Amino acid sequence: MSLKKVNIGNLTLGGDTIAVQSMTTVKTGDVENSVAQILRLEKAGCDIVRVAVADEEDAAALSYIKPRVGVPLVADVHFSARLAVLAVENGADKLRINPGNIGGEREIALVADCVKAHGVPVRVGSNTGSIERHFLERYGRSPAALVESALYNVSVLERHGVENIVLSVKASSVPFTVEAYTLLSRKTDYPLHLGVTEAGGERMGIVKSAAGIGALLLTGIGDTIRVSLSCDPVKEVIAAHDILRAVGRETEFVDVVSCPTCGRCSYDCLTLAAKVEERTRGVKKKRKVAVMGCVVNGPGEARDCDLGIAGGKEYCVIMQKGKSDERVPAAQAEAAFFERLEEILK
Repeated sequence: MSLKKVNIGNLTLGGDTIAVQSMTTVKTGDVENSVAQILRLEKAGCDIVRVAVADEEDAAALSYIKPRVGVPLVADVHFSARLAVLAVENGADKLRINPGNIGGEREIALVADCVKAHGVPVRVGSNTGSIERHFLERYGRSPAALVESALYNVSVLERHGVENIVLSVKASSVPFTVEAYTLLSRKTDYPLHLGVTEAGGERMGIVKSAAGIGALLLTGIGDTIRVSLSCDPVKEVIAAHDILRAVGRETEFVDVVSCPTCGRCSYDCLTLAAKVEERTRGVKKKRKVAVMGCVVNGPGEARDCDLGIAGGKEYCVIMQKGKSDERVPAAQAEAAFFERLEEILK
């Protein structure tokens, strides 16, 4: 958690809650498809949505998109101070820029005056592809170079009176990313936007993001996160919430614990676990449910759960807090378990 707080629309970064972000994959100027995708992201639990602003059509579209969605919009702008200003004037709740590629001193001053006048924060996004040459010459291609590059770009904005800033130092390497954010957190009080950039497709992208973002969150670093996946951005949001739940930063959900099974398992534990996960996904209640493979360790491991089941060849044991354990014939166990599950989800 950062000491400084930054307001983005109706959200505050730097508090106890970690905001989840994603980015649209359609052209922003395509208003109808942009709105449709943003609404899908909202439904999945996205708190902040970033959109690319590559031309005047994209900037102008923000004024039509914003009234139709409920989440703050971040305009991602590169190489043009004019587009950055247009995006803010058309309703962007936040800018994502790199002062190093937005232009010279005059252009930076224009953007600074605009964001100050509208009360819009700026994310200074640095990555391994945007490190200035003099930092590379001094530190090499290293986390230190990336951090110094980000702080230098922050100092450029601060020189023009902008202090409503969020910082990110992303890399595609998990160790590089973790080291960079850890170093940055010691050098700044600004809120930090976490992510492993260009993490890859759904499978490896989630693994890398969970390892990098999760490691940082467990040490208290980070105020907002984006899981970068080369797939439907809704999956980014789902993965982000799963990471927050795994590290204990999100608690209003159903925690389904299940064993991987072994040769002792004599009922279809894996299918039941999958059905329970599907039924409970999206339920915003703090519950813990266990689906265990056998009665050797199952009852003990499920004892602290709101509801649990452990299987056997002829019968299963259903355990529930405040009620005595119940033996149920294996053929009837799934129906009985789901009946109890619906009770605790009410």
